[in-house]
Amino acid sequence: MKFIYIYLMFKMELRKKYKELRQELTSLEIEGKSMLIANNLLKLNIWDKTYYHLFLTIEEQKEIDTEFILQILAGKDKEIVVSKSDFISLEMTHYLLTDNTKFKKSEYDIPEPINGLHVPVDKIDVVFVPLLAFDFKGNRVGYGKGFYDKFLSRCKPETIKIGLSFFEATLIIEDSNQNDIPLNYVVTPEKIYII
Repeated sequence: MKFIYIYLMFKMELRKKYKELRQELTSLEIEGKSMLIANNLLKLNIWDKTYYHLFLTIEEQKEIDTEFILQILAGKDKEIVVSKSDFISLEMTHYLLTDNTKFKKSEYDIPEPINGLHVPVDKIDVVFVPLLAFDFKGNRVGYGKGFYDKFLSRCKPETIKIGLSFFEATLIIEDSNQNDIPLNYVVTPEKIYII
């Protein structure tokens, strides 16, 4: 079993390093690790909620395949919320996923709903959060645009925030600040971090 530990790094360094590590993963590894993450999520005590926000996989970025989580949520008859990103305002608009929801890839290869029923942020109970790296305090490194920081800051205080990562924690993200919204959990293929 190969674990990668990187200590005391800045967000920019971590972003670069983990993008490179992700690019080294094969399709088979991504599928296997994504399935392990989904199985670990089943161990969390989060399944009594109603509205679950899920990001849709950007395949070109070799992100976690969230299809397995989507199947779990559908199997448990949960309300699934997906988002559309506005790269001018850096805001996300949230929509209920239904059988009629149509998707289109944005210019950044993000699968996004083009229609649907709007869901207010204060309805969302659980957010599955994409990330590139994270530390033991629940700080995360994303792509750097701040979409999720804005979104999570507007969620109700009791909203459960769960990061999903192919890799294990780094010790400290040196340049975390008070605007960063810490996660409650991070789930990897190997373990569950409770923050």
